[in-house]
Amino acid sequence: MDLRSGPAEVSARDPPGSPTPRRTTSRVTLVIVAMILGLVAVLGGATYYFTRPVTLRIAVGPPNSDDVKVVQAIAQAFAREHAHIRLRPIVTEGAAASAASLAANNSDLAIVRGDLDMSKDAQAVAYLRKNFAVLWAPGSKSKKNQIKSIKQLAGHRIGVIGKTPANVNLLKVILEYSGVKAESVQTVQFSTNGISEAVRNQKLDAWLAVGPLNSRITAEAIAATSRAGAEPTFLSVEASEAIAQKVAAYDSGEIPAGTFSAAPLRPDDTVTTISFGHHFVARKALSEATVAAFTRQLFGVRQSILNEFPQAAKIETPDTDKDAAITVHPGAAAYVDGEEKTFLDKYSDYIWGSIMLLSALGSVGAWFAGYLKRDERTGNTSQRERLLEMLTAARKSDSIDDLDAMQAEADIIMRETLHCFEDGAITEGSLTAFSIALEQFHNAVADRKTFLIEMPERPSRPRPQVA
Repeated sequence: MDLRSGPAEVSARDPPGSPTPRRTTSRVTLVIVAMILGLVAVLGGATYYFTRPVTLRIAVGPPNSDDVKVVQAIAQAFAREHAHIRLRPIVTEGAAASAASLAANNSDLAIVRGDLDMSKDAQAVAYLRKNFAVLWAPGSKSKKNQIKSIKQLAGHRIGVIGKTPANVNLLKVILEYSGVKAESVQTVQFSTNGISEAVRNQKLDAWLAVGPLNSRITAEAIAATSRAGAEPTFLSVEASEAIAQKVAAYDSGEIPAGTFSAAPLRPDDTVTTISFGHHFVARKALSEATVAAFTRQLFGVRQSILNEFPQAAKIETPDTDKDAAITVHPGAAAYVDGEEKTFLDKYSDYIWGSIMLLSALGSVGAWFAGYLKRDERTGNTSQRERLLEMLTAARKSDSIDDLDAMQAEADIIMRETLHCFEDGAITEGSLTAFSIALEQFHNAVADRKTFLIEMPERPSRPRPQVA
C-alpha cells in the first residue's frame, strides 16, 4: 500500500493553469461583492437624483416693478438657504406676457392676475397679493360739475393707469354692472410713468388705477390729479356683490378711509370696490412634490424679506375650494391641508424594497458561495479521513521513511485545510476537530519513530536451502 497517494497526489496531477476551487470561490465572492456595491451605488445615485436642487423658471413683469423685486428677493433667499427649490426669474412685459410664457412652456411658474384668460394648464400655488380697483374723479370747485357716482361717467373721458388691456376690461365690467354702457365712455390708457404728463396735457374726468392698497403708483396718481383746494371724489362700486357673483375672478372689497393719505384723509370714508388676486401659478405638469416643496419654502422665507419688501406680508395660501377661480395645484393643496409627503413617505416603499432586495441578494450569494464550496468541503472531509487512516498506519509502520512521507502528506493536508477555513468552506468547529486529529497524528509519528530507533535489530531469518 502506497501511503503517499491521496488527495495531495490528485492535486499534483491537475493540469497547469486550471482554476482551483479556492480561486473559483474567490472570483465568485468578488462578483457578488461587486454586484452589491453596484446596487448600493445605484441607490445612492437615485437618492441624489431625487434630492438634488431643482431650479424653476418663473415669469414675472413688468420690468422694475415691485413684483419683479419681490420675486428676485425670494430667489435670493432660496439660494442663500441652499434650499431644494431654486428660482430663475424671467422678466416679461407684464402679467399677460407671463401667462403666455407659462402656456408656451417657457416657464414653470408665473405671476399673473386672476382676471386674465389663462390656459387650463395653469394652477394656483399662492396669492402674491390682492389688487383693488380704485375709481376717482378729480376735485372741482363747482359742486354742480363734480362726478359723485359711476352712473355719472357716461359721456366722459376716463384715464386708465397701466397699459395692460385687463384694466380696460375691468372698467367695462364695472360700468356695465353699474348701468353705464361701455361705449358711452372714452378711455385713455397710459403707462405708470406718464401720469404727470397726462394730468398736464389731457382733460380727464375720472381715473382708474388697479393695484394693492399700499401701491405707491396709485397714491401718487391720486395726489397728482387733486387740484388745489378741491379733494377728489372716490367712486363706490355699488354693484360689487353682483359682479362677484357673476364673475368668478372678482370679489367685493373695501378701501378703508385714509388708505392713500392721512392728511388730508383720502378717502374720507370706506369705499366699496372690486378686488381680485395676483397669483403664483404653476404648470399642471409640474410634479406635486416639487410644487409642495416650493410652497413650503415660499412661506418659510416670507418673514425674512418683510423688512425690505413689506408687500411680502400679503402672500397668502391659495383657495383650495373646488369652485375657486383658478384651480389649486395638488402640491400646493397638499401643503395647505397638511398632507405633504416627506421624503420617507414618498420613497419608503423603494427604500424598504431595496433593503429586502439587498438581503435577498446576500442570502442568494451566501447560498451560491456555499454551493460552490461544496467540493472544498467534500475534499476536506476526505483529507480528514485520510489523516485518520495515516494515524492508524503510523502506529503500525516499520519504516522511518514511510513515517516521513506520511508527515509530508499531513503538512499538505494541513495547508489545504487552512485554505478551506479562510475561504469559509469549513467552520471553526471543523478546524478544531482537524487540529485534534493532526496533533494525535504528530504524536503517533513521534512515538513510532522513537520506538523504531530504540528497537534492537532483529536477527535475519535463515534462507531456506534448496535441495
